[in-house]
Amino acid sequence: MLNIKEHLKTLTEAHAPSGHEAPIRAILREAWQDYVDEFATDKLGSLIGVKYATNPQNPPRKIMLAAHMDEIGMMVGGIVDGFIRVHRISGVDNRVLPAQSVIVHSKQPLRGLVASKPPHLLTEADKKNYPNFEELLIDVGLPAETVNELVQIGDLITMDAPLYELNGKRLAGKAMDDRACVAIVTYALDMLAGMAHTWDVYAVATVQEETGLHGARTAAQMIRPDVAIALDVCFAEQPGVDADDATEMGGGPAIGMGANFHDKLRLSIRDVAKQYEIKYQDEAIPAASGTDAWATQVANEGIPSALLSLPLRNMHSPIETIDLTDIERTGRLLALFIAGLPADFLATIEWDELKEDAK
Repeated sequence: MLNIKEHLKTLTEAHAPSGHEAPIRAILREAWQDYVDEFATDKLGSLIGVKYATNPQNPPRKIMLAAHMDEIGMMVGGIVDGFIRVHRISGVDNRVLPAQSVIVHSKQPLRGLVASKPPHLLTEADKKNYPNFEELLIDVGLPAETVNELVQIGDLITMDAPLYELNGKRLAGKAMDDRACVAIVTYALDMLAGMAHTWDVYAVATVQEETGLHGARTAAQMIRPDVAIALDVCFAEQPGVDADDATEMGGGPAIGMGANFHDKLRLSIRDVAKQYEIKYQDEAIPAASGTDAWATQVANEGIPSALLSLPLRNMHSPIETIDLTDIERTGRLLALFIAGLPADFLATIEWDELKEDAK
């Protein structure tokens, strides 16, 4: 039986920034092996687990679930007197780095701390600004000659943050964006193991989303799905987040609505949520969503795409916070939607203009 909390802990505490996702790929191969019929990997490195239909159709229909497995990260930019300079790979917020614990993935993993200048020594100008990446230094506590021997420019640096259990069903940690959504896919696969379905399911853990949605693009080109659903995080209610951009933690998945998403597919997912009394939210995203759905929508000749978003606080920090209930609800919604897909579903979501042309 799937322990979703332990699964999420394993995913988030692993280290795999954009372009270096192999550790997560290995974890998911093991986690998904009892749920899928076969695995594939595209040439960019996205992991694809294929669960064939229990009631196959001719021709087969394919639905792609896409959640990215990369995390934001850094790399060594230089070494000065035993201290390590930092380059950002993607998405890291320099405001939250001072005094944080990190791991430098050198010839051997080195725990280190981002050095923090004592407040007594700050100038009045320093007090008004956060240190930029050129000013940040990592101290691994070793002599300069040892650091020079073990560490090279280009070595990866990741946040060293455990999964914290807060009150209720709230959890916090690094890489919830987007491994909490990878866990949703696992939850859906676990539920589908006991369900009949007429569509083939392609569960995809995509790579390099944080650097440009690259994994979703190549995976969609390879799979050529009939329908795609991307899973990512969105801004949950918290101080400093505009109410118009915020979603409710514990309020269920946010279903994206806007130009990036096929409206009839969105409404079909929402109908299933209503049918099974699964809490959900509507999220208005007028144009680019910045998620894997943005890449899948325009792959090949165009793919009807939707987005389910998980409310998250403290995005792109070592304490990204989610509600486990939202993971469970979203996974359940995915499984029930897939199980209910009829063989002729594509005909039901055709653009009206296409139907007019066929008359």
